[in-house]
Amino acid sequence: MEALFENVLTRIDTVARSVLLTCMVVMISVVASQVFMRYALNSSIDWADEVSRMAFVWSIFIAIPLGVREGAHVGIDILTSRLPKQLARALARVMLSLAFVLMCVVTFESVHVASETWSERLGAINISSSYFFVAVIIGSAHSALHLINLVVFPPADDESEAKRD
Repeated sequence: MEALFENVLTRIDTVARSVLLTCMVVMISVVASQVFMRYALNSSIDWADEVSRMAFVWSIFIAIPLGVREGAHVGIDILTSRLPKQLARALARVMLSLAFVLMCVVTFESVHVASETWSERLGAINISSSYFFVAVIIGSAHSALHLINLVVFPPADDESEAKRD
């Protein structure tokens, strides 16, 4: 079961990395083009702000679960580093469980907000403003999957220590 869940998460992560790379390329290309147009040609691209902002938001929320998987997010371990290993592991699982619940709430609420605001349009590119929330939905649901994986199948001690360093 663990191998199957890991395999599914790895495939989702591969897609997320591709989406992240695409968003970063779009954001950098649009911003660079806008700067060139504005300063070299004294013109501008009407939709550059909205597209670059959309790519930026998508980049952030698609990258969050990748950081969760790698243990790359900042954590304060002043207390847990002084606890016995067994207690520290138990506390870590409790905290991961709480983070999982939080991501489920964020996913649920984002779906609600996205459905409520679906009719609102972005001016320059004429798409729903809810696409900003779609990134939040995907990122928080993906993060929840990684968090529940860490709760149910915690990494071996040497793996978790290596990720912290």
